Amino acid sequence: MTAKSSETAQSLIIVESPAKAKTIGKYVGKNFNVCASVGHVLDLPKSELGVDIENDFEPKYEIIKGKQKYITALKKACKDATTIYLAPDPDREGEAIAWHIQQSLNSLAKKKKFYRVLFNEITKTAIETALKVPGALDQAKYEAQQTRRILDRLVGYKLSPLLWEKIRRGLSAGRVQSVALRLVCDREREIEAFTPEEYWSIEVTLAEKGQEQTFVAKLVEINGEKAKIANETEASAIKSELQQQRFTVSKIEEKSRSRNPFPPFITSRMQQEAFRKYRFSAKKTMMLAQHLYEGVELGEEGPVGLITYMRTDSVRVAPTALQEAQEFILKKHGKAYTLEKPRLFKVKKGAQDAHEAIRPTSLKHTPERVKTYLDRDHFRLYELIWNRFVASQMTSARYKQKSIHITAGDYLLRVSGSTLVFDGFLLLYDESKDDGNGEDKNGSTLPNISEGAELDLHEVEPKQHFTMPPPRYSESTLIRELEDKGVGRPSTYASILSNIQGKDYTTKEGLYLKPSQLGRLVTELLVENFPHIIDVSFTANMEDQLDSVEAGKVNWKSLLREFYSTFAVDLDKAKKEMRNIKREEEPTDISCEKCGQGMVIKWGKNGYFLACSGYPDCKNTKEFRRNSEGGIEIVADEKTDVRCDDCSSPMVIKQGRFGRFLACSRYPECRGTKSLPTGVACPQKECSGELVEKRSRNGRTFYGCSRYPDCTFALWNRPVDKPCPLCEAPFLIEKILKAGHFIQCHTKGCDHQETVES
Repeated sequence: MTAKSSETAQSLIIVESPAKAKTIGKYVGKNFNVCASVGHVLDLPKSELGVDIENDFEPKYEIIKGKQKYITALKKACKDATTIYLAPDPDREGEAIAWHIQQSLNSLAKKKKFYRVLFNEITKTAIETALKVPGALDQAKYEAQQTRRILDRLVGYKLSPLLWEKIRRGLSAGRVQSVALRLVCDREREIEAFTPEEYWSIEVTLAEKGQEQTFVAKLVEINGEKAKIANETEASAIKSELQQQRFTVSKIEEKSRSRNPFPPFITSRMQQEAFRKYRFSAKKTMMLAQHLYEGVELGEEGPVGLITYMRTDSVRVAPTALQEAQEFILKKHGKAYTLEKPRLFKVKKGAQDAHEAIRPTSLKHTPERVKTYLDRDHFRLYELIWNRFVASQMTSARYKQKSIHITAGDYLLRVSGSTLVFDGFLLLYDESKDDGNGEDKNGSTLPNISEGAELDLHEVEPKQHFTMPPPRYSESTLIRELEDKGVGRPSTYASILSNIQGKDYTTKEGLYLKPSQLGRLVTELLVENFPHIIDVSFTANMEDQLDSVEAGKVNWKSLLREFYSTFAVDLDKAKKEMRNIKREEEPTDISCEKCGQGMVIKWGKNGYFLACSGYPDCKNTKEFRRNSEGGIEIVADEKTDVRCDDCSSPMVIKQGRFGRFLACSRYPECRGTKSLPTGVACPQKECSGELVEKRSRNGRTFYGCSRYPDCTFALWNRPVDKPCPLCEAPFLIEKILKAGHFIQCHTKGCDHQETVES
């Protein structure tokens, strides 16, 4: 816990992280003792509400379980110090930690001088500067954090028991997480309600007269209007007319354009890009960034904070860092890549701008230099941050854009493309796209042709298309949506995504979030009974109000009074009127084959199911689905050749709370179950196990060895019992992405891939 200790130490620095303490201890010298609180030391109690609503929302804090030993150690360290610097992270959570540390040391407070110090990066210069101009604790910032904590506690502790009573024990609701879940559910409803519309396009294969090289042009205008082709009849008529026309190059447009780099990362953009490039969850990205910020051991150099503070919504960069970037680029890449003056980026409206953008603390720590000291994932994130920052201060990329207009009677066709003339910042960094599509076409495929040239027609090809529904959210696009709507803040995105996936409210299909039956039901009830709490605009406005508390413009207790006056009314009404899903039974015209009584639709721990109305005398149940007309179809158990270990009866595939599994066909007389086998042998040497379908703690399906824990081999993608024709690997893996459904080799370095037709 203590990074540097001395009997003569006159000053004590308290931070929240041991790694941060170790890094700071290296810089401050022998007259400082650096200790860590190891996170928060006080919080609202877990076993009760902890907020005295009648006493104007007075919070009741208690020492977090297991933290008394750290408080005792801090008190001991305080005895030898005359001055105490509170140096947790420079945000609301850090302010709350600092505030609670001082409260915990209250018995010593009158004899000591307490200061608050803030630094955006853990470097010698930043720490020395902060210690020279220490400040006081920021009461408004602390009150903003406390208000958020109380709001979240009120919503969570008041709504969750209601959900337990009406739906199922163990559920949770959150002031922000429930809004994020609503966005996912609303998007799913949009997808289900979407009606595809047919449209057609026409591509024409042409060549200059007497030449063999062909190119493809697209029909863009008919009689001066944008081409809109509704059906095959219209497309066929246009095709017939085009086949009779003369094709002439009517105009060639050539122009240059520039493309500027993106600004250095803010928190949300870092999370999005790390997900797109490396499939890191938001939670994992923040964990890796925290380590890079607090300090990494760099051999003889000791612990070094490699990046600036990672919770920020500002693209502002310190002038010294801009100057360092300019000098680095000139030396490393030359004058052509170096700006004459630093590029400044506009901070978006509403950004707090308390901290710089996320950047390397020093450009002397190049990715190549620190690679040997970082594990794979820490290195990949650091390299991403490094490249993004340095690229933001490099010259623009330049393109030569060419567009060929072709006239054929009343029809106008066009073929366009662009060629990269100078790569500029692209030498170092290009942002990924959510859909995987690049921005530019390669202009080298365009024909070298002149205006007025006559063209030969080779083929006219009409193509049928259908409009597509909006895509489901991935972690990346959901973070962007939350940010755009003003819901949540940089410090909250990771926990929001973790919560909606960890409570069985969503599942993942490929990279995309799909609401579960439970998630949709919870959202439906909350929308019906708590329209304000789960309203996007209301939640975004609450974030603005919290910012106003921090700015000292709004009284925190007034904010809580106003919120609770509406919430309490909705809560009392919901206790009486909210549907009790546990008790609901929807009659059907299906008869129980065991006793002849009617079957009803009920809600259970695994979702809706068919149950005999004669329960408990008859315990017959069935899975079902609704067809497109809203009718009910019984889902027949999928039979297998696997035998039950308990009674040797055939086993069937069932769908449970934690995914698919094998169950004895004699249930409920026999309750034997097994994980679902894939038919693929475990590839580990000398392992006789088989890969089986499993479910992770946060509800994500994966495939692991049946001999776990003796064998820990696991895959996220479904294995396919088919050897790779290129490298002879024993099996392939399935991937379902926006780009399509395919199977590919699981061996690194093998490029074999096969498209699976839908």
